[in-house]
Amino acid sequence: MKIDIIQLKEELKKLNIDIDKYELNEICESENKLISFCIKNKIDISKIFIEYDSFNKVIDYVNKETLIDTKEISNIKNNFNSVELFAGAGGLLLGFEKAGFTTLGAVEIDKHSCNTLKFNSPNLNVINKDIEEVALTGIKSYLNNNIDVDILTGGFPCQSFSYAGKKLGMLDTRGTLFYWYAQILNQLRPKMFIAENVRGLVSHEQGKTLQTMINIFEEEGYNVSYKILNANDYNVAQKRQRIFIVGIRNDLYTGPFEFPKPLDYKPVLKDVLRQVPKSEGKQYPDKKKNVLDLVPPGGCWRNLPIEIQKDYMKKSFYLGGGKTGMARRLSWDEPSLTLTTSPDMKQTERCHPDETRPFTTREYARIQSFPDSWEFIGPITSIYKQIGNAVPVNLAYYVGLAVKHYLETMDI
Repeated sequence: MKIDIIQLKEELKKLNIDIDKYELNEICESENKLISFCIKNKIDISKIFIEYDSFNKVIDYVNKETLIDTKEISNIKNNFNSVELFAGAGGLLLGFEKAGFTTLGAVEIDKHSCNTLKFNSPNLNVINKDIEEVALTGIKSYLNNNIDVDILTGGFPCQSFSYAGKKLGMLDTRGTLFYWYAQILNQLRPKMFIAENVRGLVSHEQGKTLQTMINIFEEEGYNVSYKILNANDYNVAQKRQRIFIVGIRNDLYTGPFEFPKPLDYKPVLKDVLRQVPKSEGKQYPDKKKNVLDLVPPGGCWRNLPIEIQKDYMKKSFYLGGGKTGMARRLSWDEPSLTLTTSPDMKQTERCHPDETRPFTTREYARIQSFPDSWEFIGPITSIYKQIGNAVPVNLAYYVGLAVKHYLETMDI
């Protein structure tokens, strides 16, 4: 990617920044740093990166960092530890444990998710508390104070911050769950952290939300990188894209973090939905079932007669966009679309390829790569929510291997 230094200087002049006193070499040290600088100062990125004409193209470029082949690191024997926030039903936690991590504590407010964690891991230190209470009390009071934490993990909800031109850093994020995540990061000072979130975080509030997070993590003393990963690239039969923000403590930084290289094998539904254990599942009302009976595998509302389309979709029929989640029946030969917390919502239907019904809870779990031995506790609506909100276990596993490899370089 070519950087137009002359244009960059022009943009700096517009901001009344003394070019002679500013370290341009430091700004241009990496694409990530320069992009962060442009976003922070509201500089049109396309003017600086002369080969690219949009923000999304620049992000795509940044996402092409060096990747690591996890086959080369799966035999690392070091046993590292982790603390997880917003643990949910344990997808991220389980993947990291599969990669060789020991969980020192898992914070989760939902009682059903906590019951799931306790049922499957009776010895796990499950902290069934609001994260605000944990942060205000001090997370170390729930852990062994003498243990250094290798990595803090968790996926907090994406929320807007109050900017108002104040640029107060951490104070701008008060009232959000990210604020408490950052507070606990400050208390633990782990060697690394991982924050997982929806892909939309990249463009949320025109990138300002993500940039604020990065600024705060950097102020806390961490070198930060991020990448959007597609679960289907990591042995998960699902098109589920998530952003992973990785931080490395500055005093332990040994070089850029290498995200796991995508696997050649891309599983589809027929690969994971064989001999699935019987379980409960929701059913469609008769009217919806009669409509979905008309949709072939891999089809959606477009396969319906026009009058049925209009009657079924109501006002949505006249809106723009593809709306391909409506009346959607999946195919055996494709990965699932991103699973939601409810399998029968009209806008995001995921109908079984052969039978006219939503996926059962155990089919949901298979698609999210949970092992059949992992039981989910709670009413059916909670179980769907627990599974739908989880990080796919296999995706977490490969990210965990990459993290373990980096921690190993610190020890060396």
